[in-house]
Amino acid sequence: MTSTQQPIGSGFGAASTTSEVLAGHDLTGRFAVVTGGGSGLGLEDVRALSAAGANVLVPARRPDEARAALAGAGIEVGTGAAVGAGAGRVEVDQLDLSDLDSVRAFASRFLDSGRGIDYLINCAGVMAPPLTRVGPGWELQFATNHLGHFALTNLLWPALAAGDGARVAAFSSRGHKFSDIRWDDPQFEKEYDRWQAYGQSKTANILFALHLDLLAEPSGVRAFSLNPGGIRTNLQRHVVPEDQLALGWIDGEGNSLITWKSVEAGAATAAWAVTSPALDGMGGVYLEDCEVAPIVDPEDPNSIRTGLNPWGADAKAAARLWDLSAELTGINAF
Repeated sequence: MTSTQQPIGSGFGAASTTSEVLAGHDLTGRFAVVTGGGSGLGLEDVRALSAAGANVLVPARRPDEARAALAGAGIEVGTGAAVGAGAGRVEVDQLDLSDLDSVRAFASRFLDSGRGIDYLINCAGVMAPPLTRVGPGWELQFATNHLGHFALTNLLWPALAAGDGARVAAFSSRGHKFSDIRWDDPQFEKEYDRWQAYGQSKTANILFALHLDLLAEPSGVRAFSLNPGGIRTNLQRHVVPEDQLALGWIDGEGNSLITWKSVEAGAATAAWAVTSPALDGMGGVYLEDCEVAPIVDPEDPNSIRTGLNPWGADAKAAARLWDLSAELTGINAF
């Protein structure tokens, strides 16, 4: 059953890094799939997991660029492994989350390999782009951040169920506070607001993990969603200075008003989510700063940067979104 959405005293915090949360973990023989593993936080999770011994597969929209980025981080791809004794093998394959045919093709290739998955980290995403439509007219952020990962996870379900207590970690963000699910217009066919669309997709990531955990627990698979925190990565390539000023990231002179995490700290919560024994027997909860986050009052001005807004803990909404996603994609492992 879904765990209580309240802190558990993990002993870690906002500054904890991937190296710290994985200290003492021998992941030899474990297999991870990390979307978005060719840049930013995903790349750091690939580096950290492989350094601890896990074999890692990176599905990427531009495989050559992902291979180059991994090499730049000291990670050999395909024929080698992450630098360091006991490091695991890292592979790259092609996947475009905004294209269901690409998702199906990737999942088919993987399932044909006969391997199980211990850790699925759904990290890839887009933030606040101009209105873009993909597939049958889907809004890009909802399609990539949510529907693509929904389809991918469902298609990979046989490999997850074959693992030994597999875990799924879905990257969300504090951006979920910008919007609940727009049930009357999830594809923004009436009027597009790129930040509300981003917020909806991040709320969808949370509700996806909530309902997936309910469905998957009988098979020993648990799911979590997470806020990595504020980190400077290429995810923010569409966030112009005017946006940063409106969001309270900078002042009128361009000076930073918030404390940015390092990439190593930003990636830590996902690494903790899929490996920590402190989360054994738990699932369905939203994490931040390597801890279970509390539910907060959206009317409290202090809640804008931390905690889970109540709509992210709505089990009925999670089930409704699952049904909608299955109808849109035509995919449902359950």
